[in-house]
Amino acid sequence: MPPKSLVCKECKEVYPLEALYACSNCFGPLEVKYESFEGRDPEELRRRIQAGPLSLWRYADFLPVAAPPSGSLPAGMSPLIKADRLAKQLGIKELWIKNEASNPTHSFKDRVVAVALARGIELGFETFACASTGNLANALAAHAAAAGVEACVFVPADLEREKIVATGINGARVIGVRGSYDQVNRLCSEIASERPWAFVNVNLRPYYAEGSKTLAYEIAEQLGWDLPEHLVVPIASGSLHTRIGRAFDEFRECGLVSGNLPSMHGAQASGCSPVANAYSEGSDQCIPVKPETIAKSLAIGDPADGPFALELARRTGGAIEAATDEEIKNGIALLAQTTGIFTETAGGVTVAVLAKLAERGAFDDGGRVVACITGEGLKTPGAVADLIDVEEVDAGFADFEALERQLVPA
Repeated sequence: MPPKSLVCKECKEVYPLEALYACSNCFGPLEVKYESFEGRDPEELRRRIQAGPLSLWRYADFLPVAAPPSGSLPAGMSPLIKADRLAKQLGIKELWIKNEASNPTHSFKDRVVAVALARGIELGFETFACASTGNLANALAAHAAAAGVEACVFVPADLEREKIVATGINGARVIGVRGSYDQVNRLCSEIASERPWAFVNVNLRPYYAEGSKTLAYEIAEQLGWDLPEHLVVPIASGSLHTRIGRAFDEFRECGLVSGNLPSMHGAQASGCSPVANAYSEGSDQCIPVKPETIAKSLAIGDPADGPFALELARRTGGAIEAATDEEIKNGIALLAQTTGIFTETAGGVTVAVLAKLAERGAFDDGGRVVACITGEGLKTPGAVADLIDVEEVDAGFADFEALERQLVPA
């Protein structure tokens, strides 16, 4: 199913498969349009996928790239883990965790960068850049290093240092911008129009977004070519949420899976929740906000795909909820203490919203629930440092016994 063109998601204007991202008519976002997914032999297609590499490139028939560059990092094929203890604690019949921390730079951003970088190299770009809150910068730096191309990343100047150490060590140029992520993104849009650079989440955004679909393909394959009944996904720009829905639709069109789309639930931080606000108010408009949350990887105050995420959630019977910083921290701890998975703050948002939805009865139909954990907790350890107690003792057995006696009730 080779890509056919780019098309505006709003007015449906058609564009060539170049480094374009906004419609010149209505300024709507562009996305990749493929030849029809119908008419393929599902058994043959399934065999092609299963014979493919143990990476996202096993789904190359559904991606806008001929082939990955030589030496590319093997992104994708993250584990889907049955979380029985967490399910029991939350009152969910069957719960699975899609753990994206296993990717090369420990977040799902490896998927989107792998596809965007491959397409950018096909288009002849030599310098790759991005606006980032940390994970995307890490991914771009690593994949660019593996491909032997230049990388330059733009991040908010107040971003946690832990988030950008790996970016710098991989050889990328790091530029801290004094402003919010939305201001960083606007600056990158200006630079993209003036420099011959490939900004993976600006002028290569239509191809970049396609990488998110592979997460959904894997979930369906890992569930035995079936769909879950519910999915809980963190929302920043809204692209991951909507691309997962599109990927499930593509598999349904091919006959690889059957049944209805899952109820698509979205998770945001209360300190940056324009999509959740619109959902709760019954509005189709996501009013921009100034981010103020510990979940900085989700801190996009003006989400480009917010309206599309709203439409998808409502159409599938899902919901979009928000979690406070305290709930986010507790979500990180709850996931770790029931599954052994240490997630970053975005994952804490997902788990906190998962718990809220479960308490509200959203999963009382008994269907399978998949929660997407998009990044590694070691990237944001400071967020939960105050939850940890360290007991100290002198280096003698009697001292340890004395410490133990303090724990025994009188």
